[in-house]
Amino acid sequence: MKLVSWNVNGIRACVKKGFLDYFNEVNADIFCIQESKLQEGQIDLELDGYLQYWNYAVRKGYSGTAVFTKKKPIRVKYGLGPDDFQEEGRIITLEYEEFYLVNVYTPNSKRDLSRLDYRLDWEDELYRYLKKLDEIKPVIYCGDLNVAHQEIDLKNDKTNHGNSGFTKEERGKMTRLLESGFVDTLRHFHPDEEDIYSWWSYMKTIRERNVGWRIDYFIASERLVPFLKEAQVHSLVMGSDHCPVVLEMNQLN
Repeated sequence: MKLVSWNVNGIRACVKKGFLDYFNEVNADIFCIQESKLQEGQIDLELDGYLQYWNYAVRKGYSGTAVFTKKKPIRVKYGLGPDDFQEEGRIITLEYEEFYLVNVYTPNSKRDLSRLDYRLDWEDELYRYLKKLDEIKPVIYCGDLNVAHQEIDLKNDKTNHGNSGFTKEERGKMTRLLESGFVDTLRHFHPDEEDIYSWWSYMKTIRERNVGWRIDYFIASERLVPFLKEAQVHSLVMGSDHCPVVLEMNQLN
């Protein structure tokens, strides 16, 4: 089973830059996107063999998530519940017989950290949600999580301490999750490998020099570890300021 997650930074723009070529080539069983940046009816995406589930933000051209899957889920849930997070279209949960898939676009705390409190509230709400699901069956949690967890996860760690996406508070929320029965699948396979990034600024030569951050993840319940085969970052795939991240697993049943 192959799962892919990609912040496409606008699916309409990404389609014009080769999204479908990559989509067809990678042939994922489940393909998650974040930052779709559209409303219902604004794109007619032909994905033969896939069911499509979209969570649109109320605000036009903003946020949004989607999941394209070959296997029909038992049920689909949009958002975390009746709260403020619903209107930004940031989360979709697909329930299968063997596991939950949770696709997330985590709020950015903003350069001036003006949204840090909102972000931390989001993290607490999501943490409770993931733990509750994990009590029922294993969870695969993926998406643009807007945090570089450790120094190894960004190029210039020394100059970015305290900046958005690398504050002690945001990193601490990730640590809490990983210490409570979840695993960062890429670090499971590549614990000490450096220069693995999934996002780069659009500034000139930044991506060419691989001055990046790893802020896109597949995180799984620890009891899924025996089924994991490989986790990768497809850093050569263009079309967005992020690149796809990939998780391969053996079938759970």
